[in-house]
Amino acid sequence: MSIFEKIIGSLDDKREWKAMEARAKALPSEYHDAYNAIKKYFWTAGGPTDWKDCSRIFGGILDLFEEGAAEGKKVTDLTGKDVAAFCDELVKDSKTWRDKYRTKLNDTIGRD
Repeated sequence: MSIFEKIIGSLDDKREWKAMEARAKALPSEYHDAYNAIKKYFWTAGGPTDWKDCSRIFGGILDLFEEGAAEGKKVTDLTGKDVAAFCDELVKDSKTWRDKYRTKLNDTIGRD
């Protein structure tokens, strides 16, 4: 089972994900590339673990990027120069994969 399958369970959730991906694909290339880079950062650096958080975060990014593109702004005008810090701020109140794995590690080692 892939991370996507673990995060996005129901058929409705999959449809919503596909709709968000279609929105991202419709963005100008600078924004689409940034969206994909942010997505990759979340999957590798510890993004949200549950669909509601994923939907809220990625939907919010898409809203922001669509508005920014319509106004002719650069991506970093919206995110700031430190895009990783922008991403980390988006998940600060969410349980992340990193949190999940930290708990698992501590529970495993603490079984002594």
